Amino acid sequence: MNAQVSVPLIVLSATAEPVEAVNGILRRAGQPAHCTWIPALPDLADALTQINPELLVCVGPSLEDAVQAARVRDQVAPEVPLIALAEAANETAIADTMRRGARDVVPLSNPARLEAVMMRELRAFRLERALNATLQSARDYRRQLETVLERSNDAIAQVKEGILVEANESWVEMFGIEGRDALIGQPLMDLFDPESHAALKGALAACLSGRWSDHVLAASGRKADGGLLPLEIVLSVGESDGEPCVRLIVPARRRDENQLATDLADAVRRDPATGFLHRRAALEGMRERVSTPASGGVRHVAQVRLDKFAALERDVGIDGSEQILVEFAQLLQSHLLPKDISGRFGGVSFLMMIERGNTRDAEAWAEQVVQHVQKNLFTVGTKTLSATCSVGLSVIPHGNPDLNAAIDDAIDACRRARQRGGNQVALLDRADADTRVQAYDQVWVKHIKAALMENRFRLVQQPIASLHGDDPRMYDLLVRMVDMQGKEVLPSEFMPAAERNDLLKNIDRWVIGASLSFVAQRKPGCVFVRLSRDSVLDPSMPMWLDGQLKATKAQAARLCFQVPEDVASSYQLQVQALAKALKQRGLRFAFERFGSGRDPLGLLTTVPLDFIKIDGALIQGLAGNPELQQRVRQLVDAAKTRQVLTIAERVEEANTMAVLFQIGVQFVQGYFINEPEQVVLG
Repeated sequence: MNAQVSVPLIVLSATAEPVEAVNGILRRAGQPAHCTWIPALPDLADALTQINPELLVCVGPSLEDAVQAARVRDQVAPEVPLIALAEAANETAIADTMRRGARDVVPLSNPARLEAVMMRELRAFRLERALNATLQSARDYRRQLETVLERSNDAIAQVKEGILVEANESWVEMFGIEGRDALIGQPLMDLFDPESHAALKGALAACLSGRWSDHVLAASGRKADGGLLPLEIVLSVGESDGEPCVRLIVPARRRDENQLATDLADAVRRDPATGFLHRRAALEGMRERVSTPASGGVRHVAQVRLDKFAALERDVGIDGSEQILVEFAQLLQSHLLPKDISGRFGGVSFLMMIERGNTRDAEAWAEQVVQHVQKNLFTVGTKTLSATCSVGLSVIPHGNPDLNAAIDDAIDACRRARQRGGNQVALLDRADADTRVQAYDQVWVKHIKAALMENRFRLVQQPIASLHGDDPRMYDLLVRMVDMQGKEVLPSEFMPAAERNDLLKNIDRWVIGASLSFVAQRKPGCVFVRLSRDSVLDPSMPMWLDGQLKATKAQAARLCFQVPEDVASSYQLQVQALAKALKQRGLRFAFERFGSGRDPLGLLTTVPLDFIKIDGALIQGLAGNPELQQRVRQLVDAAKTRQVLTIAERVEEANTMAVLFQIGVQFVQGYFINEPEQVVLG
């Protein structure tokens, strides 16, 4: 009990002396009391109503007075405990008085026992009151929930252990099911397309464990008639029968005049058949996008085109071919992120601008599109047939974002893919093949060397988040160059020139030195620093690190060096020696871009590792690809066997994070989690 709160107390007694005695006993027990003296039984009912006491003490010449007081108490405030005080009483009389309403009978001559009884009854009263309040709140909550479920236009369901336990009419109508009784008690997954199962399971588990924030989960429901139902679901923790569950809400679209005007304007810009932007609108969006620098990663233009469409048209007719085209567009939409810009470029061709972590991610995205279309069966009337597509990719250079040239390159690349038989991806990157590369390199080499001399490099930190625990305070450290005007230059602009001109080792050493200073000052949980191939092959690296560690006094265990898997695969002996030397110094070691090489599981057994960073190219499209999920699961299981922690690279949306949670990946990083922030050192 809170000793600072005065106990409201009624003492029913013919004289005032017992009031002072009770007050003194409670005060000495550390429990102040506000005692109200009621000298006569007729005044008790009003006093109980007005004072709302926590205890009633009855003092009378006989125990019958306490019984009479109990009868009044039972009519007005039955929950208030009553204690009878008597000069003397035998056990039979005490038992009879307690049976008739008193909680206990205490002789006035035993103040110690009276103190114990009063403190016991006060505690019991307060516990019972708290329990009743909790039960009432639960009943109120239940009524409110039922009201919300019934009246809300939002589709709401509650799921416990994968089973639907509540659903409102909006949810039932959304799936086209007759009657709520047909849903309750059924597995939630029966309502969703199998490709959404992994993300949905992961999101449910993450939500229950408190690891799901305000992310919106995209899923494909299955209506009663078999049709697909694209949904955006909000998840939160709820309660059902006193046990935690997950509440799923699909917000209703409410009429908003401003939004209606926006939707109408957007509808005018879109092809009604496929939902893609018209050609002009798509080009306008792309031009606007390239007018601002990319926050990170690389931009690509992709042309996607159905192969041998004329033959499909002859087979199923004009109407049937249009149906195939619409379904093809829906498949493409399922592979796009909200930030991607896409349009129907004409006929059976679609054009899109995508922004991914690097070119390998873009190629992985394109290959997944090709594979998805190839596996899909198109149904037209009684006919079921397959189709393929070709994808042409081009890079939009950072330094010279010529959109027209990039579109021409994508069209040219798509043409080459079709000429080679279709059902494949072709990449055309004139930026690297251009004869002016050497001239560009001359300029970049001067800039890089000047930036090194003038200390115009900067570190940025990208937080790495835990999917299963508290904030690990881990960061991926990235480098930026600052030009003469003070503007940041992304690594994708200057690193290729640095690599071609043997400057990577110099940049690596600047990054390592700055990272050690960051570790010494900020003491993070762990920071990840990339090593290029040149640094991996540099035999003087361990000795140089000794001097840096000594100079900065940084704790070695807070630093983890990471090497790309392809470098580790090509230089296994050198990487093994480097990893051993680093571990001897207390430093940690990791592979990045892991899982896409020839034998990733073999590398796990030959190099001492603390972490693997699963390649972002595998993470792209993970949510809707069971084969990729199984591949990533194998990597995670193998890493766990060797007590190696797993980090997923370049996570860009909530569905992917949900799948990673379900697979068992421990950490994630990417622009969806947090964009890089500048490292500030004292």
